[in-house]
Amino acid sequence: MNNALQIVYLIPLLPLLGFLVNGLGRNYMSKTLISWTGSGTVLASFILSVWVFLQVKDGNTYVAHYFDFIKVDKLVIPFAFKIDQLSSLFLLIITGVGFLIHVYSASYMHEENRGHYGRYFSYLNLFVFSMLLLVMGANYVILFIGWEGVGLCSYLLIGYWFGNQSYNKAANKAFVMNRIGDLAFLIAIFWMISKAGSTGFAEVFSVAKGEVTGQSFTGFDITMITLLLFIGATGKSAQIPLFTWLPDAMAGPTPVSALIHAATMVTAGIYMIARSNILYSMAPLTMDIVAWTGLATALLAASIALKQNDIKKVLAYSTVSQLGFMFLALGTGAYVAAVFHVMTHAFFKALLFLGSGSVIHAMGGEQDIRNMGGLSKKLKITFWTFVAGCVAIAGIPPFSGFFSKDAILLSAFEKSPVMYGIALFTALLTAFYMFRLLFITFTGKFRGTAQQAQHLHESPAAMTLPLIILALLSIAGGWVGIPEVFGHGLDQLSAFLRPAVASLPHAHPVSHETEYALMGVSTLLVLVMILAAWFMFRNYQRKETAGLAKWLENKWYVDELYDFLLVNPLHKLGGWFRSVADPRLVDGLVNGVGKAVQYGSRQLRLLQSGQVGSYVLLMVLSMVLFFGIQFFLRK
Repeated sequence: MNNALQIVYLIPLLPLLGFLVNGLGRNYMSKTLISWTGSGTVLASFILSVWVFLQVKDGNTYVAHYFDFIKVDKLVIPFAFKIDQLSSLFLLIITGVGFLIHVYSASYMHEENRGHYGRYFSYLNLFVFSMLLLVMGANYVILFIGWEGVGLCSYLLIGYWFGNQSYNKAANKAFVMNRIGDLAFLIAIFWMISKAGSTGFAEVFSVAKGEVTGQSFTGFDITMITLLLFIGATGKSAQIPLFTWLPDAMAGPTPVSALIHAATMVTAGIYMIARSNILYSMAPLTMDIVAWTGLATALLAASIALKQNDIKKVLAYSTVSQLGFMFLALGTGAYVAAVFHVMTHAFFKALLFLGSGSVIHAMGGEQDIRNMGGLSKKLKITFWTFVAGCVAIAGIPPFSGFFSKDAILLSAFEKSPVMYGIALFTALLTAFYMFRLLFITFTGKFRGTAQQAQHLHESPAAMTLPLIILALLSIAGGWVGIPEVFGHGLDQLSAFLRPAVASLPHAHPVSHETEYALMGVSTLLVLVMILAAWFMFRNYQRKETAGLAKWLENKWYVDELYDFLLVNPLHKLGGWFRSVADPRLVDGLVNGVGKAVQYGSRQLRLLQSGQVGSYVLLMVLSMVLFFGIQFFLRK
């Protein structure tokens, strides 16, 4: 098996080749060939990922070492891939959902000219390559390379339509805010090197557990490293305070939103903390910070989603909220529950984003749900698959989201009743705003223009087929994690991940009866929220907002607060440097050096007079000066 797994490098290599072929040949290849190249390379990686999954499903792990990437004195950082249960699961998610998004994109982006079409698919392939590199790396440096790669690709894809200046600003915002977290991640890596002499997962964890003689982490070291890693994760996975870039990322094409929000970039922080679970389990302070930050993010984003009217913005804030749930699970030690929700979220959130793309496609680019309504009659496949996604994210059994969200709520209940209460309230908001979106968009009377009404039609098969597949996964994808309360030994996902991810023991375990009661209460309340949304929005009429609703519609004015506290002062400081300090200080210093050199040269050239007597005099003076210096130095 070890020799066979040496070829795992093909999994990231194939999308990289797709990036190179489509990128270099975008002006020469046909659109059909471009889409086949982009989609085919990801499909091949998915097939290899399935094969890798079968190799490790019995608890096997493997490290493929290819060469020494960095070798300085005793520090050796290899270019190596770690293949285990955690990485294999993420490989399936990235390549499987990524392939469906590629297929969908072939039809969604068909109106782009050939050069831009090839550029788009090359960026998608590079995105998938970077994410695969991130989850396959056997040390934090390789993980960080992939981490930076997805940051670059998000910048390129969010600003794909670079002719629109607002889209460029959204891309810049994502890039800059991610750099804040990335700096903390980089400091954590240097801290590991200084204390453990390595960045390899196995080596760092061994030092943390005290298994290496002569090397050890103090409690302060572990706390600081985990906090720095978490700051990095807040950037990539959009947690407070670095979450405002993610809704603005909707500037990119809708399939890009699905790729960023469902299967790739935003899950990077979850993966990194789950991979570092040994370190986090030894840092209770960090765990509490992670849990409360995730919970606050989930609640804040859910409240904002209640009053958003852009179909993609609702889903964007939903993503931020769901990521908050995942961090809540990580902070309570339920690492498997967090990874489980990553998987189910990839299914239903990709479905919802691609479904929104189908709606936008039918509406001729319209994204305001207030101008929609009654679309279920014309977009039947889109409607029913969208229903499946909404039911899944609301957490209604037996859809996938029920099982993963129930695991998170249970971990919160075992940690703290207060946490559970806030998490349950947030879950109810999720059900309400998602079915608000569904009912306003698909029920009632059509509120668009007559031209839009004539244009309404179901999307082509290349777009609806991925929707159907993702809908089926949203229904059945959670069955691999059916909790043991429904029968002994049925939680196959926990058993599969146990060699790589070991969740902390419950501080206050609950009985099966209590767990049944929690499931029943949450399901009943979710159904009540759906019913409330039905009565409020089935015949939606546009109204002006005021009071708290205005605050929610304007996203609690968080962006305005950041502008007031950070952006505007920095712009003013930059303006001062540009208008005052730059010409007087910077230019004055540079020009002063030049003038000093010119003046000194003019004076020194006078010494070259051509008179021999002057040269003899200078020699004598130099000798006297030399002997004088020597005399005083000896004295």
